[in-house]
Amino acid sequence: MYSKLSAQDKPSVYLSNHTFSSIDNTIGTVSLKGPESKSKLKGENAKRFTLKGNKLSIRKKYIETGTKWYDLTIEAQSVSGPVQETFRLVKDDFHRNRVIAHRGAWKNTGASENSISALQHAVRLGCQGSEFDVHMTLDSGLIVNHDPSFKGKIIHNTSFAELKQLKLSNGENMPGLEEYLAEGMKQNSTKLILELKPTINKERAIQSAGKVYEMVRSMKAEAWIDYISFDYNICLELMRLDPHARVAYLNGDKAPDLLAADKLWGLDYNQSIFQKNPEWIEQANAKGLTINTWTVNDPKLLQWFLDQKIDFITTNEPELLLKMVGK
Repeated sequence: MYSKLSAQDKPSVYLSNHTFSSIDNTIGTVSLKGPESKSKLKGENAKRFTLKGNKLSIRKKYIETGTKWYDLTIEAQSVSGPVQETFRLVKDDFHRNRVIAHRGAWKNTGASENSISALQHAVRLGCQGSEFDVHMTLDSGLIVNHDPSFKGKIIHNTSFAELKQLKLSNGENMPGLEEYLAEGMKQNSTKLILELKPTINKERAIQSAGKVYEMVRSMKAEAWIDYISFDYNICLELMRLDPHARVAYLNGDKAPDLLAADKLWGLDYNQSIFQKNPEWIEQANAKGLTINTWTVNDPKLLQWFLDQKIDFITTNEPELLLKMVGK
């Protein structure tokens, strides 16, 4: 029955979480798309973990070793045979200060927006997250840039190789998603907030979601990634591909109860939306949704959102907001 499915739809092992901590050594639940029998742990790190039923935990003596992460292979039995996946399980030293650097930390550092150096600055500052933007190229490559065009090149009409040769204002080449993720995965203190941009039609939107998901999964980057998008089809597709993915919607046209019904992780709305609909903050909290707002730079508004105790604030002034939260 699985022979007719695409690669993304074939049986896959899933984890509900990819981090561990000294506070709670439970990691999450193991599941498989479709019928399954008992799962088992494999590989050199299997001895460091336990799997009871479908509950995965790390043995406590392996938490405080100075190791930032372990790669663990999990095998489950599907109707078409054994299926296995290797996950990177990361020690949760991620910041909890609510500060999301918009396109990285660039405004006060001399870095270009969405550059590798802007990401590095956000990590050095100690931001909870660093946001960045992803487009799909003509040949289905994945490039990091905010606008749908750069230096006269329309991204969806241009090859990945051609775009990679273009220089940002600080002299860096435009980064591809793979190198951006590889840089971000060198640390375990700042999350990577991946905004997947809308594209020319629904078909390409679904394709772009699949391409991004495949890269994140193949690089074992799940612990670092929170997804956001203005395109609701992209949000739903990412959730379909991985029901445990952390996906938030950006467009601001849907009330919290609708997002909760579709099992999204959160809402990530422009500051003006929450000012017009302050009750949505309470409603989102009641539904268990995470709340982010963008792009807030004014000190008074930053303080207002801090007072609302929302989960994240995206800003071009991460240095200022870090001072305001006492970091």
